[in-house]
Amino acid sequence: MAAPNSDQKDILLEVEGLKVYFPVYGGVLQRKVAEVKAVDGVSFTVHRGETLGLVGESGCGKTTVGRAVVNILRHIAPDVYLDGHVHFYVNGKAVDFLRLSKKEMKPYRRYVQMIFQDPYASLNQRLTVEQIIAEPMELHHPEMGEKEIKEKVAWLLEKVGLQPEYAMRFPHEFSGGQRQRIGIARALATNPDLIVCDEPVSALDVSVQAQVINLMEDLQEEFGLAYIFIAHDLSVVEHISDRIAVMYLGHIVEIGDSEEVYFHPKHPYSRALLSAVPHPDPSRRGKKRIVLEGDVPTPLAKPSGCPFRTRCPIARPECAEAVPPLIEKSPGHWVACPYVE
Repeated sequence: MAAPNSDQKDILLEVEGLKVYFPVYGGVLQRKVAEVKAVDGVSFTVHRGETLGLVGESGCGKTTVGRAVVNILRHIAPDVYLDGHVHFYVNGKAVDFLRLSKKEMKPYRRYVQMIFQDPYASLNQRLTVEQIIAEPMELHHPEMGEKEIKEKVAWLLEKVGLQPEYAMRFPHEFSGGQRQRIGIARALATNPDLIVCDEPVSALDVSVQAQVINLMEDLQEEFGLAYIFIAHDLSVVEHISDRIAVMYLGHIVEIGDSEEVYFHPKHPYSRALLSAVPHPDPSRRGKKRIVLEGDVPTPLAKPSGCPFRTRCPIARPECAEAVPPLIEKSPGHWVACPYVE
């Protein structure tokens, strides 16, 4: 199945039927007894210069999708089962990252980078800021001399709103917002086309969140970056994203234009998720809070058919028969439910 919005103009990334299963071992002999289907048949595209927001509850597979895109899952979990395609377009040529070994992947790492969720854990405390930002350049641009690298480190620090003199300091000397800016500078060091942002502001104060989001938008405009923006805060996602994909239990249940999905969600899960967004004036909110019954099923024993059917207010017996495909309900707005308009 082609990924939604997969017109070939300016496509940078095309994910098709992505599956990520983690084995579960048990017993005296530690044999495989089950598997966690963290991502189960996800398809989407990212165009050059756009931001795709990826939202959903904790454990729905958002971060796993991001790690699959940058192809680091095998290094985290060597026994992971991966299937599908992650086509990244380099100079007009599609390269399937899931089919590349660590050595084969190295020339392409400079094109896709990642900003991690925890600015306190993602920076090596034993290295100076200069060493942290210079490391990607030394790996992917060996032609750069020491002087050139130092100048680019200073330039990158200025770009993310930090003083060049900070280059000789260590991460523990900075606040959370400053550390995340260092992480952004590190991601920019290789001149990437795509940056996967794994909840980059969730660990920061609200005022600092706004500063980092504005910085990311300015950098996107200046360098033509594309983002996959993974987050819990739906209002932040709506603000920064061009399109939004809603995930539930390893599946994308809705994807479309940011304003369309945020203000006019069609899937029952999207409606419930967006009804929970806090409003500055609850009396003028206009949307009634939708409370779902039951708990999220475990990825170890997912329900048959539609993954949302056990909590869905409009579920029918037919929903248990097969996983519903994404259907284009209006131009560019895809929903994995045949019973909504």
